Amino acid sequence: MSQLFTSVRIGRANLNNRLVMAPMTRSRAEPDGTPGALAAEYYAQRASVGLIVTEGTQPSDDGQGYLTTPGIYTDAHVAGWKNVSTAVHDKGGTLFIQLMHAGRMSHPDNTAHHRQGVAPSAIAPNTPMFTLKGMQDIPQPRALTTEEVHQTVADFRFAARRAIEAGADGVEIHGANAYLVQQFFAPSANERNDEYGGSIENRARFAIEVAAAVAEEIGADRTAIRLSPGIKLWGIDEGEDGPDLYRHLVAELNALGLAYLHIMDQGNEPLLLDIRKLWKHALILNRPGRTRDQIGTDVAAGLADLEAYGQFILANPDFAARLKAGAPMNEADRSTYFGGSAQGYTDYGTLAEARSA
Repeated sequence: MSQLFTSVRIGRANLNNRLVMAPMTRSRAEPDGTPGALAAEYYAQRASVGLIVTEGTQPSDDGQGYLTTPGIYTDAHVAGWKNVSTAVHDKGGTLFIQLMHAGRMSHPDNTAHHRQGVAPSAIAPNTPMFTLKGMQDIPQPRALTTEEVHQTVADFRFAARRAIEAGADGVEIHGANAYLVQQFFAPSANERNDEYGGSIENRARFAIEVAAAVAEEIGADRTAIRLSPGIKLWGIDEGEDGPDLYRHLVAELNALGLAYLHIMDQGNEPLLLDIRKLWKHALILNRPGRTRDQIGTDVAAGLADLEAYGQFILANPDFAARLKAGAPMNEADRSTYFGGSAQGYTDYGTLAEARSA
């Protein structure tokens, strides 16, 4: 575990430890997508980890899927995120804003202008989603035209520039968890017959173009991407050639010289080892469900340069200090994960507070 508390460089950022706060949707933004008043406090409380990756943040109106998720494409969004980045930097932390386009994982009732979801193809995910009216089936999305795919790449570019204007140290492109970028990878969601569908190279093209556009706009050393190879979620099936798609994709992304690659591991160890060999830059590994005893093992084994954790850090703002001290951890309250107030958001106690009580 001691290796977790050594410094590491990602792109142009020097981190004082190898712990990463994984991106977690909290659904507490204002109705217009501006980060809420408590967001700056929430992230600043957790600034002692080496890197904070924010909750998924839509790069455009079309990118929204869930209720009260933040955006990063208007002046109000930039002002709200500026408060967050300033608070994190004042605590000595580093912040990457995750750019997340939900694609077909969207319900019109969750968006400001009742927008139909967009996707590679007009295929519904066959799953319900929470709305203000309760759980509702996600309707069929509208297939993006080729020109609209190009515009979506431009939307990511614009959002990345706005994130840097808001004081972020970089951006992480969300290419995982069944959202738009991964929808392009999966034949179950992508039946296109243009240059973005069919072959491995075509299905990977959108992700590569987004990463290249963002890197050109803000610098490759401030650009990162998160992938979840092989995930079976909300109708996503990447097919038998899925592993080969990721080998191609990672090799192409590696050539861009991005700050880091963030892998959410699904248990395909041979593919993970291949990715580790193909990727020559910093690699973050996120393995949901890991126990406290397993923390640090991937860095120690050389499988990763950094390790990302979600619920542990959500419930323990001083996660790094508790880990280093071998102290007990708070348990996360699932009932307060999404939406609401300070409860389950900024009111988790620290070790210092517990000892002084």
